[in-house]
Amino acid sequence: MSPLLNESADNQMDEGTIEECVDLIDGCIEQLDRFTAPVMAYALRVHLGALLRAMVDGQICTREHARQFVLELEQEALGVG
Repeated sequence: MSPLLNESADNQMDEGTIEECVDLIDGCIEQLDRFTAPVMAYALRVHLGALLRAMVDGQICTREHARQFVLELEQEALGVG
């Protein structure tokens, strides 16, 4: 189970669902090509922060799970770990 999901949510998620969501997000991002990469990165950071806070507030994940997710994101983004 993903550390960000409770057991109920994890049961509803599969690889196809994630892939479909990523494809839809990619389509949205393509429409924002007039913005520079740093502007988009910051905007996505703002949205991700709000989403993680809402997930913690809604008890979809714990603060520790959100923290672990952010650490894993950092490692992936920087190519370390």
